[in-house]
Amino acid sequence: MTDDGAERAAAALAASGIDHTITRHGRVGSLEEAAAARGVQPDDIIKTLVVRRAEDDYLFVLVPGGREISWPKLRALLGVNRMSMPDAATAKDVTGYERGTITPFGSTTPWPVVADATVAGRLVSIGAGAHGVAATAQADDLVRVLGAQVADVTEPA
Repeated sequence: MTDDGAERAAAALAASGIDHTITRHGRVGSLEEAAAARGVQPDDIIKTLVVRRAEDDYLFVLVPGGREISWPKLRALLGVNRMSMPDAATAKDVTGYERGTITPFGSTTPWPVVADATVAGRLVSIGAGAHGVAATAQADDLVRVLGAQVADVTEPA
């Protein structure tokens, strides 16, 4: 991906007014490598996953490292029977970001955000629009500026 995704994410983060730090570390091969490069613990890496709720209806789910979406919990929260993860091309079409670089910040469509309850109250690192680019910020600030719904929607991986 070109750096335009990182520029778009950085501009959206700056416009949000939250205190954050952008880290550029290049591609990494594991959660542990990403955490070391960003100066946080693996559990403090926040993955942004795109979930399809219905045709042309998506949302972002913020999932801490070492955890995964609990589909029954997420379906119950949203009151839907079926959900799916879009393929890589669709995810890019609906967010403007390649898989592995997706962030709610600067997404081409401002989809709703659900943050797992375990995200709150700590310093976290979230992707910032390009491979090897991340933003570190207080999770509570991220939740606030994204208008995220906080709920128990994950389980240990």
